[in-house]
Amino acid sequence: MTSSPVLLHPPVRLLIVGTGSMAKTHAEAFALVDGAEIVGAVDPRQDVLDAFCAAHGIARGFATLDEAILWNGFDAASNVTPDALHHATTMQLLSAGKHVLCEKPLATSYAEARAMTEAAEAAGVVNMVNLSYRHVVPPLSRAAKMVADGAIGSLRHFEASYLQSWLTQPAWGDWRTEPRWLWRLSTAHGSKGVLGDVGIHILDFATFAAGSMPAEFSCRLRTFPKAPSDRIGEYALDANDSFVMHVELENGAVGTISATRFAPGHHNDLYLALYGDQGGLKVTYEKGISRLQACLGADMQTATWRTIKVRPVATIYHRFVAAIRGGAGSAEPSFARGAALQAVLDRAETAGAPAGPIVRGVA
Repeated sequence: MTSSPVLLHPPVRLLIVGTGSMAKTHAEAFALVDGAEIVGAVDPRQDVLDAFCAAHGIARGFATLDEAILWNGFDAASNVTPDALHHATTMQLLSAGKHVLCEKPLATSYAEARAMTEAAEAAGVVNMVNLSYRHVVPPLSRAAKMVADGAIGSLRHFEASYLQSWLTQPAWGDWRTEPRWLWRLSTAHGSKGVLGDVGIHILDFATFAAGSMPAEFSCRLRTFPKAPSDRIGEYALDANDSFVMHVELENGAVGTISATRFAPGHHNDLYLALYGDQGGLKVTYEKGISRLQACLGADMQTATWRTIKVRPVATIYHRFVAAIRGGAGSAEPSFARGAALQAVLDRAETAGAPAGPIVRGVA
């Protein structure tokens, strides 16, 4: 008689909170993770919720998070609600003792992000923020290790940029007529501009690789004219379109971090250069392809850059589930990291804020 196989670890039951466009990415990613099972979804829009559940084979849909928590048939949640709802929904989940993967930014203010961090730590649950370029761009992790190992000596200077161009051409749709883009240009609709949208990504991109958070910085924000009276219908186009930070890191290196939606020739590209007294590194992500280059040793004399082969890294979705199951998965980037980045963004949001010390962060 053949016995049934013993399941050493029951599947991690996941709830997806919010079923907008980014939720599709989460659902598809978790479907590829062994030991993960999406058991429910939450969205007050019944038609959107029904379509999402049908598309991803999800058995249960809930109009409110309260209903899902009362049901209690899940272990962890993937929070894909709009930015302004991250704090309230995550706090509910933490109060229920659930593990949480929250979309970036963790919150819309440092005070809320810090409260979420403290609540997660008190609850003793796995908490992670989806800074997706950590796994989308594997060379970033390799560069961080090389810097930490001293491959380029002492870091002296860096440059980091996040380049988009959807305000100059319609590759992703016409921003002038589509609400999914217009809201990103209007503070009254919850947008913090390019700083709040992708600023957290490039800030993490640079400081993770550098192994150091900002000690002092200044920031210039710019909103460019885009329509008569800077308005289209109900949308006042007042959110920032570009920003440039001048930064000194805690390790003494200086450099710039910038992002814009006015970069023709770049749909969604990231660039990072790290220069030390014994070499340099470049991490690029262009047209969906990432690359790591190094100029080290004798190559410094001839200014020769060589490409370094890099292996893929585990996605945050795999690491989130692994951490819940007590495996070798890293629970980074954590809420503490998200809060540290938010402290920088809060300061940067105040245009013309003087340089000064900020909250020390988690590298």
